[in-house]
Amino acid sequence: MQPCSKLLNVEKYFLILLPQHLSKNMPNHKYLTAILSVLLLFISITAGHAQEGKGENVKRGWSIVPLPALSYDSDMGVQLGVIVVAYYFGNGDTYPEYLHKFTAEACWFTKGSGIYHFFYDSKHLIKGHRLTASASYIPNTMRPFFGFNGYLSPYNSGMSSAFYAMKRNLERIIGDVQGTVAGDLGWSAGISFYHIATGRVQADEYSQTTTLYDLYADSGLIKEKEKHGGSHLELRLGAVYDTRDHEPDPSRGIYSDIIVYGSPDIFNGREENYLRLAASFRHFIPVIPKRLTFAYRLSYQGTLAGNLPFYMQNNFTTLFLRQINSDVLGGAISLRGVQYNRILADGAAWANFELRIRLFRFRLLGQDWYTAANPFFDIGQGVQPYRLDAMKNVSQDRDKIYSGDNEAPHMSAGLGLKLVMNENFVLSAELGKPFDRRDGKYGIYLNLNYIF
Repeated sequence: MQPCSKLLNVEKYFLILLPQHLSKNMPNHKYLTAILSVLLLFISITAGHAQEGKGENVKRGWSIVPLPALSYDSDMGVQLGVIVVAYYFGNGDTYPEYLHKFTAEACWFTKGSGIYHFFYDSKHLIKGHRLTASASYIPNTMRPFFGFNGYLSPYNSGMSSAFYAMKRNLERIIGDVQGTVAGDLGWSAGISFYHIATGRVQADEYSQTTTLYDLYADSGLIKEKEKHGGSHLELRLGAVYDTRDHEPDPSRGIYSDIIVYGSPDIFNGREENYLRLAASFRHFIPVIPKRLTFAYRLSYQGTLAGNLPFYMQNNFTTLFLRQINSDVLGGAISLRGVQYNRILADGAAWANFELRIRLFRFRLLGQDWYTAANPFFDIGQGVQPYRLDAMKNVSQDRDKIYSGDNEAPHMSAGLGLKLVMNENFVLSAELGKPFDRRDGKYGIYLNLNYIF
């Protein structure tokens, strides 16, 4: 058992010295330092309380944990809000697995967006199946919009942030049920409802500013019937193969899924029926067991048939919604360092490669911790162009809409640092830099979990 003085010194380093060290070379360091310090302090306090009540090895009934919703994303700004997580263990027969999990989040970001989200997860409501459900409202008054088809759309870093922005408010309800076929092979079926309201930037200071969204709407690239958004009901069916050793922080195994999903146009009456395919393959290779893991993810999403409106293009579909903001390509969950929503295309492919290096372990307040680093390389590209012929034929403001360049791989590289508690809770800080200036300067992300 370590002396209390040593524990306090370790705690002092992580709560005071580490945030200061990380922030020295990062912009907005006051925000980053405050967020990291508060999160680490709260984690330490929570861990201490959990240890104090460990007279029984089995939890029963309810466990309710409030958490500060604090993060930083250079595309979205500082996140401020609250998360409440509630677990129900019943009589404790299934502990440490919960019978039911409820999550509620309410927060906003300093660059104009918000999240109001409810999530439910259970493997016991329907025997032999996993049921997940969520309801979300995600308003965004300054959502990035860089045009269609990646590099085929010009990017001018000298333009104001409002020029490459639009309004997009998302209301979303998702329900999924998952079952087992045999062994590690499973199936999933689900239904989603989306109502999306789009329009020009909603801010008084930009009321007289012409934006790229305005130019696209005026030229007909964004059709009159869809420029204000619409409603869609999506049905999906998929298969999943999972051999990971530990879902939150895997060090070996494979996770792969393939999903076919589509929407009959029952709300808008605009012939916006579509059928799409999403596929992902993740592989975790233990180079040095428990010390060094090579991890990579290969993903694709594209249209098989029909007409997908522009405001549904970047909606990433998966069997399990890991991130509330599920937009691709560009940003924290797909291409780190590349600007958020940089590539909008009818089909896109991307890959993420990283080394996960566990540095040192320690014990603090009765909990097991380790630090890690994850150097990474990300690459992605639009592989199925969207309304390309219409882009080429634009005459007015052509220099702002069509570059004449070819779409090409969007690449970035960077480094992440992780603080992991009990192999489950992952506090992440990542810095990514794109290879091409047309993708922005850099991205900084302070949040939870690995991106895959």
